[in-house]
Amino acid sequence: MKLLHLDASALGSHSVSRGLTAAIVAEFTRNAPATEVIYHDLVANPLPHWTPVADASDPAAVLGSQMLEEFLAADVVVIGAPMYNFSIPSQLKAWIDRVAVAGKTFRYTANGPEGLAGGKRIIIASSRGGVYSEGSAAAPMDFQETYLRAVFGFLGVTDLEFVRAEGVNLSEDNKVESLKTAHASIGVVTRKAA
Repeated sequence: MKLLHLDASALGSHSVSRGLTAAIVAEFTRNAPATEVIYHDLVANPLPHWTPVADASDPAAVLGSQMLEEFLAADVVVIGAPMYNFSIPSQLKAWIDRVAVAGKTFRYTANGPEGLAGGKRIIIASSRGGVYSEGSAAAPMDFQETYLRAVFGFLGVTDLEFVRAEGVNLSEDNKVESLKTAHASIGVVTRKAA
C-alpha cells in the first residue's frame, strides 16, 4: 500500500492536526508494516503558488508533476488540514492546485465534469479552534471541510473521511475532550475496509 502523508499546520509541535496525522499514519503502518509512506511538510517546504508555466523543465513544473504523480499513485492520502480563518492554509491550497489538473484528475465531458482520481481513500485530520460542525451556530462559516469535500469530490474521490478535533481553543478541558474523541475515532477509520 502507498500512503501519502501531508501536514499543513504552521504550529509545529503545538499543532493539533500534525499530532492527529502522525497517529493516523502510525496506526496504518502498525496494521500494514509494508506500507510505503511518502511525507511532505508543506510549511517547512512550501510549494510556490500556482502560475502557468510554459516550460516543462521549469523547477516549479517539475515539482508540480512530482506532487501530481505521488497523489495519483497513493492508495491512501492522510492530510493535516487545520482551519485558518474559516478555510485551509494557503500551503495546502498550493498543493491542491498541483493535483487538481484537467485531463489527469478530472475532465470535462458533454455531461459535465468527471473526476478521474477515484479509488483512493483520503483521511483528513481537521482541527478547529471553535465549533463549526453541522448544526452549530458557526457552521455557515465552515469553508474548510466543505471546500475539501467539494474539491476531492470533484476529483472523483468518494472515500473521504474526517478525524475532527474542534473547539480546541475554547478551554483546556474542551481541548482534552476533543482530542480524546478524535484519537478514539482513528482506529475506527483506519480499520475500515477500503
